[in-house]
Amino acid sequence: MKTIKAATYPIHFNEEAYTNLSKLIDDNKYSTLFILVDENTFEHCYPKFISNLSTTKRIEVIEISSGEIHKNLETCMGVWNAITELGGDRKSLLITLGGGVITDLGGFVASCFKRGIDFVNIPTTLLSMVDASVGGKTGVDLGVLKNQIGLFANPEMVLVDTNYLATVTQREINSGTAEIIKYGITYDTNLFNQIKKDKGLGITDLIYRSIEIKNEVVLQDPKEQNLRKILNFGHTLGHAIESFYLESNDKENLTHGEAIAIGMVCESYISSKLLGFNMLNVNEIKEVILSIYDKTRLLKEDFSDIIELLKHDKKNINGQVNFVLLEAFEKCKLDCKVTEELLIESMDFYNA
Repeated sequence: MKTIKAATYPIHFNEEAYTNLSKLIDDNKYSTLFILVDENTFEHCYPKFISNLSTTKRIEVIEISSGEIHKNLETCMGVWNAITELGGDRKSLLITLGGGVITDLGGFVASCFKRGIDFVNIPTTLLSMVDASVGGKTGVDLGVLKNQIGLFANPEMVLVDTNYLATVTQREINSGTAEIIKYGITYDTNLFNQIKKDKGLGITDLIYRSIEIKNEVVLQDPKEQNLRKILNFGHTLGHAIESFYLESNDKENLTHGEAIAIGMVCESYISSKLLGFNMLNVNEIKEVILSIYDKTRLLKEDFSDIIELLKHDKKNINGQVNFVLLEAFEKCKLDCKVTEELLIESMDFYNA
């Protein structure tokens, strides 16, 4: 696959990527390589990664606990302390090897350590390949509130090796598929149709096209002032649902993609009510999503708590929640206002 050029960094693919990474390390004369992993990627991905890396530089592995619950400032403190104790300096390189939690948190850690050291993202899940590792967003959660602390910072390189997908569960594959569906609904209907048919493009082609789309959007709007907001479709309500399940003591956590899938169904329905988005399309989106994801029953008594969490969405301005809604496939309207009554109606529609 041909290298994709982002604003300040390349996105390399598969075996060729390791050659480019080794060259980056040699050309920049880094003092130490820090590899950020969790217990899963250390066991299943690190052996493949290290066998493909050609360097004589000192390598130190820093392991954190997996899961969204650990994507916080406390974990960052642990990583900063580890880098410090291991002699990290401004010429160190941090390589993130893992899913969205690792790439988001690792990029944030690198961007803040000594006011910024270089980092490289190596996503190992579908979600991180098509979304989290590309675009320059880094950050961590504040309690259960998603990505409240962070900044925009670009890596030196993104290395996408689709062989790592063999190490993740089908549930994780499904989680990443939600972001591909989002690209298909908001930007390139061909992607949505391919997933709907479950034929044609293979997973590698879906990944490549998804990264192309995200890069095209980010190049036009790197700081999410306008066009990039379309990538938040399904995420406003979806993040609130994800946060609600994360803080609940009696409910199983949802993956990011599972929550966003619910958000896309709800926000498609809201689009039909506010912008005239065709109900045939709404039902088609719901059908495709429910063919991939198990139905999550949203309890009526939980609606108010989910809606309350919307108040903390990063896109809010002056306390007003802003939604990205659909006028048609590939045509979005930004900064839409939605009543609480319609939010409840949309969750009822998902449940129906």
